[in-house]
Amino acid sequence: MKLLELMIFFSLIVHATLVNAIETSSSPSNAEVYFISPKDGDTVSTKFIIQFGLKNMGVAPAGIVVKNTGHHHLLIDVQQLPSLEEPLPNNSNIRHFGAGQTEAVLEIPRGEHTLQLLLGNHAHVPHEPPIISEKITITVE
Repeated sequence: MKLLELMIFFSLIVHATLVNAIETSSSPSNAEVYFISPKDGDTVSTKFIIQFGLKNMGVAPAGIVVKNTGHHHLLIDVQQLPSLEEPLPNNSNIRHFGAGQTEAVLEIPRGEHTLQLLLGNHAHVPHEPPIISEKITITVE
């Protein structure tokens, strides 16, 4: 009976480890994410259309596991990148577009803001290597 209990114990540990493992995804070395609109230096109103571009990969909603796909995360006024080894948080500075959106109406306060895109996989984890855009600066009037 001790051997059976030991086997059950180890199988539970293995299962818990697999369930809690961070699900990473590889990305092609030539993948690129970028802003179609607005452009660096643009002045926009407090409510404006933002458009995301992606090269050499596809867009898929969160939860959908397809090789070489992901969904957009918008970093607003983020000075230091979040951990690239765990799911991205969802807050006012890191916005998820987990339905696979490539365009949205964005509303942010007046002033100067930085924007950056980071592609996440089906589990909101950045790819390896990460697919991140150049940071742009916009002025909201």
